[in-house]
Amino acid sequence: MIHTFAITGKYVFMSERDTNPRSALKVNPGVEQPSVINPDAIRQHARRKPAIPGENEFLAGILEGNRTILGKAITLIESNLPAHQQLAQQIIEKCLPHRCKSFRVGITGVPGVGKSTFIEAIGTHLIGKGHKLAVLAIDPSSRKSKGSILGDKTRMEQLSANANAFIRPSPSAGTLGGVARKTRETIVLCEAAGYDIIFIETVGVGQSETAVYDMADLFLLLMLAGAGDELQGIKRGIMEMADLVLINKAERDNIPRAQLAKAQLVNALHYFPPTESGWQPRVETCSAITGDGIGEAWEIMTDYLNFAMNKGFFAKKRHDQDQRIMMHSVEELLLDKFYHDPRVMEQIQLLEEGVKLNRFSPYVAAQKLIEAYLSASQSK
Repeated sequence: MIHTFAITGKYVFMSERDTNPRSALKVNPGVEQPSVINPDAIRQHARRKPAIPGENEFLAGILEGNRTILGKAITLIESNLPAHQQLAQQIIEKCLPHRCKSFRVGITGVPGVGKSTFIEAIGTHLIGKGHKLAVLAIDPSSRKSKGSILGDKTRMEQLSANANAFIRPSPSAGTLGGVARKTRETIVLCEAAGYDIIFIETVGVGQSETAVYDMADLFLLLMLAGAGDELQGIKRGIMEMADLVLINKAERDNIPRAQLAKAQLVNALHYFPPTESGWQPRVETCSAITGDGIGEAWEIMTDYLNFAMNKGFFAKKRHDQDQRIMMHSVEELLLDKFYHDPRVMEQIQLLEEGVKLNRFSPYVAAQKLIEAYLSASQSK
């Protein structure tokens, strides 16, 4: 056996006999390197790490209106860890009997229309009337990094500092329509915490409106004057869902343009079929900066609420929403079970490679995955 050692830039070759203890050339044993992690620091960190409260502690904090506990409970709901999901569902079940009667308002509009400024203005107005307001702001997640800015609290400084307001920005996390997957469960916790008005601010990129409509009592569309939104809103079908259209930023020199946009939208609404509730959608102007039209906007919302409750449409819409939520939850659970099935996980990479090499079409690959999942389910 030959041993090679580097000494002062030169290599020295040693044979087996050169390692004899009597030899002048001797190799001393090396020194064992210590761990780069301090075990004392690990133990101290473990002691400092707070334990997750139990479901009863969460319930008590939520019912007391503790915003910190409420935020932690929502974090559990948004977590994908199985242990967190199990605890979150237990918290939701305990909160269900304690829900207050709330008025849910879905708010949408193109980016830059002033949704956050409007919410702060009308939210301050509502808190002054004795209401408790929860704002669930949904931020779009990047398709590449999966990250979100979550900056709505910085845009609602006064409202976020108010003890009777709770603002929760959440990432859309790639959910279709830009609405956070767990927003519906979050609403349950907010209602248990005593928030009687809940605003759901959506991304406003064109497809989030349907998802918000399925969880709100009133659908509010914010628009700008002179930005082409009059026709764009009609083409997207958003106007068909809107119960109230507000043209924001109607201040100073923009007032004439806002009035013109209002007239155009009022005329456009005549071409739409009657709404299911029988309510005639309203169009008004407002300014979140000056406060003009904010009080009037809330009066229209309360008029709609009284109208819907007297007609029985309020209860009917909530019932229909619960049914859609049930079926949507079935779809989510099936997808989750499908992608976590061992046989599907084993086949999916092979089939993806086959599609990449044009061995078979994506539709055939999908059928093979479904067959693998069904065969696995039948064998259990």
